[in-house]
This record gives sequence, structure tokens and C-alpha cells, in this order.
Amino acid sequence: MISPEPAIDAAAYREAMAQVASAVHLVTSDGPGGRSGFTATAVCSVSDAPPTLLVCLNRSASAYPVFQANDSLCVNTLAASQQPLAEAFGGALPRSERFSVARWDRLVTGAPVLSGALAAFDCRIADRSIVGTHEILICEVVALTIAPAHDEPDGSLLYAGRRYRIMPPAADADDVTPGRA
Repeated sequence: MISPEPAIDAAAYREAMAQVASAVHLVTSDGPGGRSGFTATAVCSVSDAPPTLLVCLNRSASAYPVFQANDSLCVNTLAASQQPLAEAFGGALPRSERFSVARWDRLVTGAPVLSGALAAFDCRIADRSIVGTHEILICEVVALTIAPAHDEPDGSLLYAGRRYRIMPPAADADDVTPGRA
């Protein structure tokens, strides 16, 4: 008889995941449940046909009730210069003050779109799954914006090793595309 694999210690898992560099996003929503937003790195592309991404949200987060009641959200990808916004939405400011520190627009769903985001994905929540402590939101992208390359000279904001980092902009157009040699 084969014995089951030993359980992975949660603290060890969190430490290992802290070493994974991830883009930093503000995930925002506005609707019947109210307006809220949070800083996230657990965002991933799922498909381009139809354009779909996933967002993981801790069910103990203060923003969770709002996202549970609303059917849309916007994923706003941050530039390096927007680190203060990541900190504000990560808890440095009370929820009632977070939206006052930036300019916001709206696209199709009415979710707040950060003016100046590297990219903003306006989404309808198509499906939800609870896994452990989190809810996975499967989001159909219905509109998007992309900042022109010349608008963001300071690079992208990343999070790794439990601190913010900067990925500088590409040096030139001859950079290698991932997955292609």
C-alpha cells in the first residue's frame, strides 16, 4: 500500500511563493455591493478566445463582501511609479480613502479603471470557485486599455521576496519573446 504524500506546511508554501515574482495589480469593483479595491498579484491569463483571466481573492479580505455581491471588476496593472497606489490599496489607507488618491475612469462594466495603468482589463465575472481560503473569479474581459509605450518610461511594478521591485522597460524591439527562440 502506498502511503499518501506528506502535507506541505502552509508557512513553507507561503515562503516558497514569496520568491515568485508577480506583476502588481489593483483589482476594483463598483456595483450593488458598493465600491472597493485591493492590491493583487494572484492574477493570471486563462484564454485569449474568449479573452479571460482569473483573480484570486482571500475570503477574509475586507473587500470580499463587495466582490461577492458585484458581477464585474477591473484589473489595473501598475507601473513602477504607481507603487504608492499599491500600498494604499494594500492597507496603508482606510478603504474609504483609497479611491481619492488617483484619477478613475469607467469602460463598459462601470468598474473603476485607473487612469495611467499600464493595462486595464474591464471584466464580467463569469464563474466563481472556492478553493481553500480563496475564491477564484473567472473573468471575461469585455473592454481594455493599454498605456502607450512612451507613457511609461519607468517600467512595471513587481512583487517578489516580500517587497516591491521594478522591471525596467524593454531596451529595444529586438528583445526575445517568451516561448520563442
